Amino acid sequence: MDALLAALADPVRRRLVSLLAERPRPVGVLAQLADARQPQTTKHLQTLERAGIVTSQRTGQRRIYALRPGPLRELAAALSRLADAADQVGGPHTTYDRYGIGVRTERLAAQEPGWADDRSFTFHRSLTERPELVWRHLTETALLARWWTPDDLRVCELVFEARPGGQIVQEYRDAEDTGDSDPVAGRAEGVVVDVSPGERLAYRLSPLLPDGRPAFTAHIDMDLRPTGAGTDLDVRWRMTDSTVESADFVAGIEIGFGQSLDKLAATLTGSADRADRTARTDTRSAT
Repeated sequence: MDALLAALADPVRRRLVSLLAERPRPVGVLAQLADARQPQTTKHLQTLERAGIVTSQRTGQRRIYALRPGPLRELAAALSRLADAADQVGGPHTTYDRYGIGVRTERLAAQEPGWADDRSFTFHRSLTERPELVWRHLTETALLARWWTPDDLRVCELVFEARPGGQIVQEYRDAEDTGDSDPVAGRAEGVVVDVSPGERLAYRLSPLLPDGRPAFTAHIDMDLRPTGAGTDLDVRWRMTDSTVESADFVAGIEIGFGQSLDKLAATLTGSADRADRTARTDTRSAT
């Protein structure tokens, strides 16, 4: 595919391909129709032939070139597969487009400080594990790091002191930026407000602007309730102290925090599956 793309990168060669798609033609005619000199036209046709896009044969004193449709169909199929991957419903590109719409909307609304104050969001997840294990995933840094970022991001620094007045630091990078070559994707700092193990967790968290100022303050309350199948987690998310510059952050709250909670649910489901497999193995070993 690289050879085909390289051969088609030149506009003159693309024009020659278009002419040959109509019918086979000799070099001289192609040069006239392409409004190019014949020596340059010959070189372009040789490049296309080496790439397998055209073929030629000598007829008397003339060399006739013809298009080979097979390689173009293969290229078109490959490009179509790339487009289909990018167009996957509910995939990363859908999220990217949705976030872009949100950013434009919030930037128009962010006219003065406090513009988004008291805006709130609610989230609910029915989780497969008991409140005790869910609590650990909400408060222990090693477990928090598994899920506490949106998709395609990874935690690179995390402090969570699960006590009233405890410090919170969350810094994250692109998940594929393993060499830390790209700028930090985001950083937030906050404080734990209320702790009732296995039942309720409340904290304040402020994402930081590039100059280090808080973009806004998020007041987050989490309630855990045991169910027959595991735990119901309800999250209330309220904003204060919003700055004009916080629009891009605000646009991503519902998407990003929702993705994080989905990762939490998947992590807990994976833990349950691993525990079940271990139990079955132990049972077989005992017999």
